[in-house]
Amino acid sequence: MKKGDVIEGIVERVDFPNKGIIKVGEETLVVKNAIPGQKMRVRVSKKRKGKIEGQMLEIVEKASQELTEGVCPHFTRCGGCTYQSLPYDEQLKLKEEQARRLLDSVCPRDSYQWQGMKSSPISAGYRNKMEFSFGDEYKGGPLALGMHKRGSFYDIVTTEHCQIVHEDVCQILKETREYFVEREAPFYQKLQHTGYLRHLLVRRAVKTGEILVDLVTTTQLHWLEHGKEEDLLKGWQNRICRLSLGGRLAGILHTRNDTLADVVQNDHTDILWGQDFFYEELMGLRFKITPFSFFQTNTLGAEVLYETVRNYIGDTRGKVIFDLYSGTGTIAQILAPVAEQVVGVEIVAEAVAAARENTTMNGLDNCQFLEGDVLKVVDELEEKPDLLVLDPPRDGIHPKALPKIIRFGVERMVYVSCKPTSLVRDLEIFFQNGYWVEKACGVDMFPGTTGIESIVLLSKLHTKQNIEVELEMSEMDLTAAESKATYEEIKDYVLEHTGLKVSSLYIAQVKEKCGIIERVNYNQPKSENSRQPKCPLEKEVAIREALKHFRMI
Repeated sequence: MKKGDVIEGIVERVDFPNKGIIKVGEETLVVKNAIPGQKMRVRVSKKRKGKIEGQMLEIVEKASQELTEGVCPHFTRCGGCTYQSLPYDEQLKLKEEQARRLLDSVCPRDSYQWQGMKSSPISAGYRNKMEFSFGDEYKGGPLALGMHKRGSFYDIVTTEHCQIVHEDVCQILKETREYFVEREAPFYQKLQHTGYLRHLLVRRAVKTGEILVDLVTTTQLHWLEHGKEEDLLKGWQNRICRLSLGGRLAGILHTRNDTLADVVQNDHTDILWGQDFFYEELMGLRFKITPFSFFQTNTLGAEVLYETVRNYIGDTRGKVIFDLYSGTGTIAQILAPVAEQVVGVEIVAEAVAAARENTTMNGLDNCQFLEGDVLKVVDELEEKPDLLVLDPPRDGIHPKALPKIIRFGVERMVYVSCKPTSLVRDLEIFFQNGYWVEKACGVDMFPGTTGIESIVLLSKLHTKQNIEVELEMSEMDLTAAESKATYEEIKDYVLEHTGLKVSSLYIAQVKEKCGIIERVNYNQPKSENSRQPKCPLEKEVAIREALKHFRMI
């Protein structure tokens, strides 16, 4: 294959997050937004260093498992959902395969307990927050309000019938777009940096039904020849208030944002009507949520997620727990009722303030929330935790923070990840420092989309512990004492079966992890201050296989 070639092939599998794999002879072509089993025409767009990427031109044949009706009317044009055409059980199956494939790449499949991909209690209308963008679907087209068009940075698709939000949200979107079309209000154009309308933020609580609406605009008002911005916003506010909604409006806001970046940013927010917050309930606790504070976008799915975290962390009675990357303190407050103390660390000031306020509201006096970067704050903490909960942002834990977290030396920690590729990268560091995955699962927090939430319980290895086992000699085929391979035999086996070269030091380190007693000098650094290389995970797996072959473990 070369750049510009048009290839027709069948998608064999889809890797996280949305990388369709098509085999063409001995080569592999990667195409985005694919579903396993689809037959498609693809143009090769990039070929570099053995990696080949393509752009989908046409789906020649749908996959056999795809739905023929009941699919969102915006599907294929809207870039929000990739798996809308799959029945929900097929979505779960696909996501489980993706999560398991990634985890198995760093953990031998039989070394941990996999507990499956847990489903969201509802797969439609589940989102409690949406950020819609103003724009046009094509250059010079009418005002659009919705999601970015698939594969486009500029074009916007109006999504009045979005399937992953409540009907109330769709009504607010439709009324807002119609109102500003009538007023001929210009949207903000990213290249020219001109225009007024930027985003519409709608948050609707699933449990309480309370709704917060926030219109985000620039301060550019030269287009408003007659009248004032105050009158324009008052008219919009009245239109929203007159809607017949299933939920209850808590507040209508106006946020100004003049930044050049295409992000929802708060330069200043005014309350046009009501209040600038609403309440949501989660696992018996009540949370106050502001326009820009973090809260899981799937309330019912979050209950599944946090219940799993609580089960994984185990007995917390009398324990000190550190909740690193604590956000608005949801996990901390769920664990607090039984624990002795919970300390949360979060870099976003607004989230820390919300966490403290919610803790007071829920009557919890054993939670402490610290504002700052985990990388720096952990150095200042005097108390040592018994247990850890890690819930970092998408990019995972900062590489320099990982050693500091590991030095706490806790027996158990739970890692919650919204990006499994970041999770497996961080896991390798934990493995090299004496931790192993005891059990893991996925939680589908984002039905219809490519998103996957993963939960992993990490436990500390104790290779020095003695285990007494009584065995009758008649039951023994061949014991480890009778089966001793030399270091050279292990090296030869690894090289022959994997092509990897391993050192005696690496073999000694793996033997120690497996509880095999070694002579002291094998696994010691040459001097007290010298740095000793750690056995890479790939080589550790290969050495373990050799030890199994020689029946030493």
